[in-house]
Amino acid sequence: MPGMKAVILAGGLGTRLSEETELRPKPMVEIGGRPILWHIMKIFGEQGVRDFVICLGYKGYMVKEYFINYRRHVSDITVDLASGSVETHRSGAEDWRISLIETGDGTMTGGRLKRVGRYLGEDDFFMTYGDGLADIDLAALHAAHRAAGRLATVTAVRPSGRFGALELEADRVAAFREKPAGDGGTINGGFFLLSPRVLDLIEGDDTTWEAEPMERLARDGQLTAYQHRGFWQPMDTLRDRRQLEALWAGGQAPWKRW
Repeated sequence: MPGMKAVILAGGLGTRLSEETELRPKPMVEIGGRPILWHIMKIFGEQGVRDFVICLGYKGYMVKEYFINYRRHVSDITVDLASGSVETHRSGAEDWRISLIETGDGTMTGGRLKRVGRYLGEDDFFMTYGDGLADIDLAALHAAHRAAGRLATVTAVRPSGRFGALELEADRVAAFREKPAGDGGTINGGFFLLSPRVLDLIEGDDTTWEAEPMERLARDGQLTAYQHRGFWQPMDTLRDRRQLEALWAGGQAPWKRW
């Protein structure tokens, strides 16, 4: 896996988290004082994937400014105001290479992916969204993708239910299950592994990756499901953000491997 690239879609509006995203792009909403985008990149970086292509859109300049200044923010420095020089004593910056690519404010997910095709090369690459965390085993995902020999692999998850479930017999509660595993359905959990050939299935900016391209891959028998049974949580709402913040603050963040 070292040397592989990871594409992160970070250009959407995040309308269901409008309390936060009126001022900044959703991937820059913080968990534990760091943007969720940083947490996602740490998941990849700690498993050997350190070359990133970030698809920017809404308020993308904020993502650029964060990473342009990141090294100084996490380092010990001496500033000489007379000369304007800055000396770095100890850097806490990760050894990441980050390509920050403008993919348009209104571009759909598939369109964003196609726009960064020139930065991906000819090898398979990871792709995920800029708003979801998981204790994903990337080596296992990579092994499943290679073993299947298909064009695309999607991480399949079964999200937990948001409410306690009642099992009723007439007017009597026969059983209660607090936050069961959803409705039994398996959904797209992001964390894809893709061949560059999938870009040929994307027509343009208006193409949603989760619609025609994925549907066609499935019809053609070219889409593998990698079953992830560990932690997975998107940050769709303010409630989700508070849950993730509580896990981090309590030292119980399952995605933290560093």
